[in-house]
Amino acid sequence: MSALESLIRIHRWQIDERRRQLSELEVLAEHVRQDLLRLAEERRLEEAAANATFEASHGFPGYLRGALDRRATLERSLIEIGEQIVRARDALAEAFQEMKRYEIAAANRERHRQHQADRRERIDLDAVALENFRRRTGTA
Repeated sequence: MSALESLIRIHRWQIDERRRQLSELEVLAEHVRQDLLRLAEERRLEEAAANATFEASHGFPGYLRGALDRRATLERSLIEIGEQIVRARDALAEAFQEMKRYEIAAANRERHRQHQADRRERIDLDAVALENFRRRTGTA
């Protein structure tokens, strides 16, 4: 196995790892979005319960402060995860470009090898043809 083939294999592995990391971040972002939706629904239900009875309305301000804090925390987390997703996509694109460079170099090297082999074969066939011609014409 050539050094280029080894580099290509390493970069393919890195691309797979970066794809996995990106996928995990996207799943995490979706979980945070779902948590935000659940929190909004919970807040709506709590507000309806607080409006239903006088006793429940006394506990609602404390709940509301906590819910607003959780929402702010979730929104910050979502922003941070979004930034990580952008960085992960950039890293994936960079790794893919690097792997492509190595693949192109390997293809060029193989094309050069094939060209040289074809050239050697043509030279050998020309030598055989020339020898056959000389034997037929008696000029050797």
